[in-house]
Amino acid sequence: MSRRADRLFQIAELLRGRRLTTAQQLAEWLRVSQRTVYRDVRDLQLSGVPIEGEAGIGYRLSRSASLPPLTFTAEELAALAAGARMIETWGGAALASGARSALAKVASAMPADKRATLERLAVFAPSFHIDREFSEKVDTLHRAVDTRHIVSFAYRDRQGACTQRRIWPLSLVYWGGRWTVGAWCELRGDFRNFDIAQMTNVEQNESFPDMEGRRLADYLRRVEAPSERHASRARTPVKT
Repeated sequence: MSRRADRLFQIAELLRGRRLTTAQQLAEWLRVSQRTVYRDVRDLQLSGVPIEGEAGIGYRLSRSASLPPLTFTAEELAALAAGARMIETWGGAALASGARSALAKVASAMPADKRATLERLAVFAPSFHIDREFSEKVDTLHRAVDTRHIVSFAYRDRQGACTQRRIWPLSLVYWGGRWTVGAWCELRGDFRNFDIAQMTNVEQNESFPDMEGRRLADYLRRVEAPSERHASRARTPVKT
């Protein structure tokens, strides 16, 4: 769900069962401008959501309104729950928190029989073997990818050689029990993949520019190139 779609849903939920709520209140709760609230409310009204009231006075959702519930099949719920449990274990603290919160929201919107489907799912991802340091590294790299910040670290490759690196992180890749980060490496002057487990002293530094030839799309073209030269790179991490 996009951020705007999520906000539109939140507005409808906030107006449900309340007396008049002003645009200023909605703007404060959602941390957006009043102009954004006015636009969102207008779009909701045009799409058929029965919101009563007007700008400058306040809004409320008609008492006769009934927002359609989320509907998932048993297989879809099982997939969501399994994925969320895996992210809780392997995704770092931020992603784990998001997974728990999202699953709780889904469960709260489900009828009793569908909630039971979630509760009895016998798919687990134990976390006792994941140390805090690893989770913190995933969090740091996740933030750096999202905010476009350079990351520095010490790295030990598969041959045991140690180097100091500065990278422009572009993506995180989960290989089933192993995470790598795809990036532009300043030392090599090229794209590389790094095993997060082999990274130490990970630090976020200054931001990096949006530079042609060093973007995520460029990286993906490299690892997905159909030529024989790059076929093996599409199956395994780029050498370090």
